[in-house]
Amino acid sequence: MMEYKTDILVVGAGPSGSLAAREASKNGADVILIDLKSEIGSPKRCAEGVSKQGLIDLGIQPDPRWIARKSNGVRLVSPDQTSVWLSEDTIELPESGYILERKVFDKHMAMDAARAGAKIMIKTRATGLKRVDDGIVVTAEHMGEEIEIFAHIVIAADGPGSRIGRWAGLDCNTKFDNMESCVQYEMAGLEMENNNVIQLYFGSVAPGGYTWIFPKGEDIANVGIGVLKTHTDKTAIEHLDEFIKNCPETQHAQPVEINVGGDPVGGVIKERYGDNILVVGDAAGFVNPLTGGGINSALESGAYAGIVAAQAISDKDYSKKNLKEYEKLTDEHIGKNYNKYKKAKEYLLSLSDEELDKIAHEFVKVDIDEISPKTLIKMLIKVSPKALLKLGKLF
Repeated sequence: MMEYKTDILVVGAGPSGSLAAREASKNGADVILIDLKSEIGSPKRCAEGVSKQGLIDLGIQPDPRWIARKSNGVRLVSPDQTSVWLSEDTIELPESGYILERKVFDKHMAMDAARAGAKIMIKTRATGLKRVDDGIVVTAEHMGEEIEIFAHIVIAADGPGSRIGRWAGLDCNTKFDNMESCVQYEMAGLEMENNNVIQLYFGSVAPGGYTWIFPKGEDIANVGIGVLKTHTDKTAIEHLDEFIKNCPETQHAQPVEINVGGDPVGGVIKERYGDNILVVGDAAGFVNPLTGGGINSALESGAYAGIVAAQAISDKDYSKKNLKEYEKLTDEHIGKNYNKYKKAKEYLLSLSDEELDKIAHEFVKVDIDEISPKTLIKMLIKVSPKALLKLGKLF
């Protein structure tokens, strides 16, 4: 059996894993990054929306090769088809700015990690984990051969319900109530009213979540849905097919790709670090509970993990106590707003179709050229008094 030894092993070459590998390598650690797929980034797992500023803050320069479309706003659609248009020029919108080509973006990020010095191993599936003196040994199947990789620190970037985290003894499970069931088509032939804005449809069209149209070209878009199974007896794809059939913009479009998966919207898990282990990205619950978006927060968590792990290697101290800095950084910079987003999501889910329509009717009367959380709450309370109870103390 082939054996490898490294300072840091990163499992999973999504955005969080590759950025963790890049940052750890840049800070002097020996790093191996493994991914189970033959092609990093394929199949894609999300609607591909990302914040421009979030990328810039992490030192990721926009590249036309992985930007499918620039978006300049959001269209919010209530159950009776009332539309509220928000522009990026006047309001900061999360997970908005670029629609990515994830298959290219994820490989770009892995290439950046390789350029920084990380060793990339594709088609490598982790199959087990055991703790040993001063580190962890991960067994894996690499190109059909069984291998072992010893590392002082393992960074788990292996998605929701992280097996690596659980094997290392952490509670990484997402409760069923907090796991959105998602399905998405990439479609051609859409007839969009505005193909430069992302569109979100709320209400009974998507119980527990929303339906989205994220444009990727003149008549091309990701059309998807996320639902909570606790809110519906139908499957996500049944809801999505019904939406596509009834929506004027999608009813004549054709799918060229389908993606399915779970989206953990319950907030950050508490046990995201331990002796010799850090958990990042979706695996640690770094997904906005309100929007379900997670690329920016996944990248940010990966960056912090890489920096903290490299420092621990320099310290020769891989203990939970020394890795606690990762929890501090992610709480301070990412997780602090998640409780607000969770409350906002609970409020949104408590609204009937009729209440959503009333709110939309009120919003279209207003010239939304500048909006803050406080003005938003005032407008909500005007048409939905329970907003004061649910949201009044949050913003």
